[in-house]
Amino acid sequence: MDKTDLPPVGPDDLPLSLLEMGCSGRLELITHPLPQNRPLPPHSTLPHGLPPTCLDLKTEVEKRFLRDPAWLPVHGVDDAFHKFLKISKRNKEVDSLLHCSLSPLHSGLSVIRDPTTGMLLDFTEVLLEDTGLSAKNSLSLQRQPGPPSESLRGSNTNYPFLPGGMEELTLEQIKKKSELEEDIDFEEDLLMVPPGLKAGMDFSDKEAKTTKSELNLLSLLSTFGDGIDALPEEKEGVSQKEETVKLPRTNSLEDLGIKDSGNSPSQPSANTVSLTEQKKKPQQEDKGDNKKWAVPVDISSPCDDFYKRIPDPAFKYPFELDVFQKQAILRLEAHDSVFVAAHTSAGKTVVAEYAIALSQKHMTRTIYTSPIKALSNQKFRDFKATFGDVGLLTGDVQLSPEASCLIMTTEILRSMLYNGSEVIRDLEWVIFDEVHYINDAERGVVWEEVLIMLPEHVSIILLSATVPNAVEFSEWIGRIKKRPIYVISTIKRPVPLEHYLYTGNSTKTQKELFLLLDPSGNFLTKGYYAAVEAKKERTSKHAQSFGTKNVSQHNTTASQDRAVWQTLLSYLSQRQQTPVVAFTFSRTRCDENARSLTSLDLTNSIEKSEIYSFLQKSLTRLRGGDRQLPQILLMRDLLKRGIGVHHSGILPILKEIIEMLFSRGLVKVLFATETFAMGVNMPARTVVFDSIRKHDGTGFRNLLPGEYIQMAGRAGRRGLDATGTVIILCKAGVHDMGDLHAMMLILRKKRISELRNTLSSLPPLDTEGQLSDLVSYYHTITELCITTETLQRAVLESMNGLKALSVGRVVIVNNGQHHNALAVILQVSNDAVNRTFTALIICEKGNEEAASDDLSNKAFHPIYSTTLFIPEGPCSHTVQKLKLQDISAITTKTLKVIPERIIDNYNKRQQPRFRLDPPGQAISTATQELLRLAEANPNGITTLDPVNDLHLKGVDVVEGVMRHRVLQDCLKDFHCIHSPTFTEQFARVQERMSVQEELDKLLFLVSDQSLTLLPEYHQRIKVLEALQYVDSTGAVQLKGRVACQISSHELLLTELLFENTLSPLAPEESAALLSCLIFTQNTQIDPHITNTLQEGINQVLSVAQRIGELQMDCGIAQTAEDFVAQFKFGLTEVVYCWARGMPFAEIAQLTDVQEGTIVRCIQRLDEVLKEVRQAARIVGDSVLGSKMERASLAVRRDIVFTASLYTH
Repeated sequence: MDKTDLPPVGPDDLPLSLLEMGCSGRLELITHPLPQNRPLPPHSTLPHGLPPTCLDLKTEVEKRFLRDPAWLPVHGVDDAFHKFLKISKRNKEVDSLLHCSLSPLHSGLSVIRDPTTGMLLDFTEVLLEDTGLSAKNSLSLQRQPGPPSESLRGSNTNYPFLPGGMEELTLEQIKKKSELEEDIDFEEDLLMVPPGLKAGMDFSDKEAKTTKSELNLLSLLSTFGDGIDALPEEKEGVSQKEETVKLPRTNSLEDLGIKDSGNSPSQPSANTVSLTEQKKKPQQEDKGDNKKWAVPVDISSPCDDFYKRIPDPAFKYPFELDVFQKQAILRLEAHDSVFVAAHTSAGKTVVAEYAIALSQKHMTRTIYTSPIKALSNQKFRDFKATFGDVGLLTGDVQLSPEASCLIMTTEILRSMLYNGSEVIRDLEWVIFDEVHYINDAERGVVWEEVLIMLPEHVSIILLSATVPNAVEFSEWIGRIKKRPIYVISTIKRPVPLEHYLYTGNSTKTQKELFLLLDPSGNFLTKGYYAAVEAKKERTSKHAQSFGTKNVSQHNTTASQDRAVWQTLLSYLSQRQQTPVVAFTFSRTRCDENARSLTSLDLTNSIEKSEIYSFLQKSLTRLRGGDRQLPQILLMRDLLKRGIGVHHSGILPILKEIIEMLFSRGLVKVLFATETFAMGVNMPARTVVFDSIRKHDGTGFRNLLPGEYIQMAGRAGRRGLDATGTVIILCKAGVHDMGDLHAMMLILRKKRISELRNTLSSLPPLDTEGQLSDLVSYYHTITELCITTETLQRAVLESMNGLKALSVGRVVIVNNGQHHNALAVILQVSNDAVNRTFTALIICEKGNEEAASDDLSNKAFHPIYSTTLFIPEGPCSHTVQKLKLQDISAITTKTLKVIPERIIDNYNKRQQPRFRLDPPGQAISTATQELLRLAEANPNGITTLDPVNDLHLKGVDVVEGVMRHRVLQDCLKDFHCIHSPTFTEQFARVQERMSVQEELDKLLFLVSDQSLTLLPEYHQRIKVLEALQYVDSTGAVQLKGRVACQISSHELLLTELLFENTLSPLAPEESAALLSCLIFTQNTQIDPHITNTLQEGINQVLSVAQRIGELQMDCGIAQTAEDFVAQFKFGLTEVVYCWARGMPFAEIAQLTDVQEGTIVRCIQRLDEVLKEVRQAARIVGDSVLGSKMERASLAVRRDIVFTASLYTH
């Protein structure tokens, strides 16, 4: 039938339409307004076209059972026939569709016995509470346990148990009265005699009774006379109703409930509050928010009554405990939470061991968490030897999970808490080792989440050697858990440390070791200057003969390094200072240093044979080919000579061999990276720092005090060494004293309370008469300094500014040592971040030495003036390195100077024997020129204007210059500068203001205004909504459920799952593709990969690009390029070949990545594959799930998954 085109609807057509009902040919007329000028749409209750056909059952059976060779074997046809019958003749069980699990019983039977004979008299039915609770609907510990298969790890559909510190009473609980809360009639039932007293009060006199219908409790209590103190005056702002509830408990009202007097006395009241209930709760109400949750424990006095208080300890030690250990154990016995902030090697493990012993005694469980898998393995071995009943849970290993003490990484504990694991019910203690990891930028959040999620019945033990503000940290934990945390810290290390600088590099200079920080913590500047002299002596001799090169401060050649190490290590082994840990902040540097020491042999023949047999025994668990890996052969040679290397590029089994040999004293020198200090509890006699600068992922920086202490703390073995030795190598030059000072003397952060005390103890300000405008003068001059510094930074960042600050330019210097002194620039450093200028400065005779006190540079001169410095006596000079903030202005003048000659001559005259030589010609000429300039322009010299001369046209710069002029003019109008006591008073203002500013800054940081992450949180929620992980109300959708299964790069992996990227790939290809989520290094070698894998990579990149752009649209700061760049595909070929069964020795040839890194990457990849398998099950994609299982099996083999030596 041809299609008829209807004419367009005209204005006189009725809005009628025909609807075809099913296939019967029945039509109905329906009316609705039609769309403008559109033809009638066809209406029907069925989809158009033929109905869908169903496959004929007969053909399907034929195809499946008669044509399929697997079903019709050539032999044994009978079997196949029976199999067929079994499938075709199935009994229908309709009842199975109606099956539902039994509902829990709501009542139980209780026995009634005769109280005297105990005979059974009767049964009575008792209603059971909370029977409907389960892991799927309740946070309560009263809920019934889940299936045994989920008891360890829990399930991601479970509710977690209610976190401690978050309990809120329900309305029903508040309304419910306890037995002690019977309604009290204030006229009849009052107690006459307080407990413990013979006489009491007589209440017969009724005159004091108020006639108001509302009874005020305070007036009632005032009639008690002296029996009760009046309420403290502080609470004037609180309404009287509240005061009645917050009454302090006293003996005379022992079991007496007090009624909130909202109703008249005769009416029973619903809102009654029991005083005994109040007694049970810590009296938070009294103190409000001022309650101190962190309780520092005094360990200065000995704990004499320890054995009286604990006659039967849970664990007996073969040595006498220190005071801090005894105090901690007393707290554990009382089931309190403790934070042990003791120095390295002080014996924090004793506290952990006692907690494990206690939980075994109480038949409960303890979880010991550590940040690093290696540390978990090590602790497992130690505790297994001590307690026996110990289990281990890490990403890839699960040993005796039913044990009473479980050792695991913090990430696993987090997932157990979120998944409502049944282990949490029996848990008594959680021990957090190395808890300072909470500061880690990436992983710190795991510690925070675990601390927040732990239920109320679990007590916490925190151990760390490098938390500078233990009390504030404990205060935070105490506040969120609503329980006191006892802070126990040691005063000093059991083995004190001596810190040295080492400048030797040959047999002649091998004894150049200079003490910089003595065991009692005094910083010795004498030692520092001696090291500078020794270094200078050598470099200047060299320079005199060859002329100076601008030697870079940080880099030295491999041969120079080799000379330094060779010298130092032979010197240390002569002095019996081994074992030595040498911290080097680069893996390649570690390897090079170890390899370069070819002639060094530190072991004797007995030790050699011991090392050899241990190596042979340990390597038996590797397959034949794997024992011949280049890294193993190289390490075998190094270990025989007593040298080891420990970093993430070393194979895990080798790392364990090295750790064990080191702990037995057979490895004399260990070149290690920072992870050794974090994750391995192995002290040495000496610690050497190759450098004090490290790369932290964004750029090079000096070590932080916490990092330095953590590593230096490895020196000094308790019971073996009197002192530990820490040596800092000065390879290129001696490090800056300020840097060393800041790094070694851990600068404790000031606390708000301390600052407030300091502020109140400062002398009062004199702001009378002439000094009335002193404070505003201070603010103006501070503003001026800030403006000047901002302008200087702008100048230095501009091309013209850098050109102006070239060699020969005359500048004005202002710092702690010089005020408006002229100087000429001799050298400009290449370091763009912290650019320094070497300059010749004129000064008074006797003021040549730089002020050693760093703080003096911070102070600015109280009176602002442009008058140039002219020496009163003979003019002297000094050559110093200036920072940008020391140069207050650039003048228009330049001088002709010969910088090399000036610097050489000056350095030469710094040596003791040339100290009295007259300055060279070049220096004298330059000094005279500068003096002449200063004398010619005593009131100020013309300086370069940033806008007019240097042509900086930025809005900020122009505004800054104008503000600078206005502020300069303002300063003339102040009277306070003419006061005779101005300098003294100004110093006082400055001190007061600096404390006040620091206090304001801290108060801001702890206030709600500084919650910097809140906007980012909202932005991330927007991203999740846009990708449909949560809906607009915040409810988690299917995609969100899947993302919960995945621990890293959740968004990308979930999107790949939902876009079916992994489905077309073979198992080994999907494993290779997912390696990009784990591998983070850049490689030089391009991998050769299959076409399907290349398509997969392109898909991953396009999804990553899309997510990155969406994040930017939602306001997250990371650019799309940065987001995409974090996925590195350097190991795709390696993983692909490994999953296909290629031996490890061959895959190691395919890439420049070190063997240890490959192994770690594949181990973590296995965890990701397991997560994807779980996620695929949630989505219902069983094919992908089984594919991930196959991929996981393919990578789990040989050297990559060799069991740890610690666990066997």
